[in-house]
Amino acid sequence: MEAPATRVLIYEDNPDLRISLSQLLGGTPGLELAGALGNCQQVETDIPRLRPDVVLMDIDMPGINGIEGLKRIKAKSPGTSVVMLTVFEDNDRVFQAVCAGADGYLLKKTPPAKLLDAINEVKAGGAPMTPAIARQVLRLFPKPVAPRQHEDSPANLSAREQEILGLLVEGYSYKMIAHDRGISLDTVRSHIKKIYEKLHVRSMTEAVSKALRQGLT
Repeated sequence: MEAPATRVLIYEDNPDLRISLSQLLGGTPGLELAGALGNCQQVETDIPRLRPDVVLMDIDMPGINGIEGLKRIKAKSPGTSVVMLTVFEDNDRVFQAVCAGADGYLLKKTPPAKLLDAINEVKAGGAPMTPAIARQVLRLFPKPVAPRQHEDSPANLSAREQEILGLLVEGYSYKMIAHDRGISLDTVRSHIKKIYEKLHVRSMTEAVSKALRQGLT
């Protein structure tokens, strides 16, 4: 049986970009355009009405901005993945979005093919970020204090899980981890699922944040 299409909802106040994104998503097999809206004033009713799997959220919108929209989506539907779109690599905005539970963070100049990869990645449980944004996320957290010596790692992670968590912290995608470690994509997903369970987190952003705060890598 063919897997159901991934439903994507766009919030973007620039009409030209909104149209081009809509055309890109509408013409891509495996994706379904759930909606394309110029603001997120009605986000709390939009989500149950349009039932997106993934939301592409412009940060700078009139009225309710993208970060507030992100918070409302996560409060209403924690399982909906939200990828932030921005023109600028703004430290404060990146930090606010990460703390609010963003599942990914991309620059608007991201090429269409990479944007489509990012949607597939976030649907599979990843947290896509452009390299420049990933580096900024790392700078936002203080250097971790070396963990106290225990028989096991603080989260009881295996050596392989610690390796993979370290690569996530460095901004590697699932595909990059698989290539770097010489393992399959399914094996990477399996390890990351166990990491989430042991760290008691639900997204890669949360896992990276916790790893940096607690010095788990």
